[in-house]
Amino acid sequence: MKKLVGMTEMEDALKRLDKLTQEEARMAAAQNLKATHTVDERVKGVADTVEAIDNKVAGIENQVAGVNDKVASVDDQVASINERVVTVDDRVKVVDNNVMQIIACT
Repeated sequence: MKKLVGMTEMEDALKRLDKLTQEEARMAAAQNLKATHTVDERVKGVADTVEAIDNKVAGIENQVAGVNDKVASVDDQVASINERVVTVDDRVKVVDNNVMQIIACT
């Protein structure tokens, strides 16, 4: 009888140990899940930040394109002015030649 009582106590102790082991495993799994959730939230935060930066970069790209268009327009205007300066230079040469002829005649 003592052996049976001892076995029952041993079996009860093993069952309690098994329950504690299972509970500990569930707690470890819950902690892992919590850590995973925290990491997931942080990754989502980083993704949101990256998206915001990407949007800002796109805005800057548009501004740079606008500046590039303005520079091209200024370049066209400078080319036009350069053509006018050449024409004026040609006229000054004609005037200079005329002045030289007048001086030579006097």
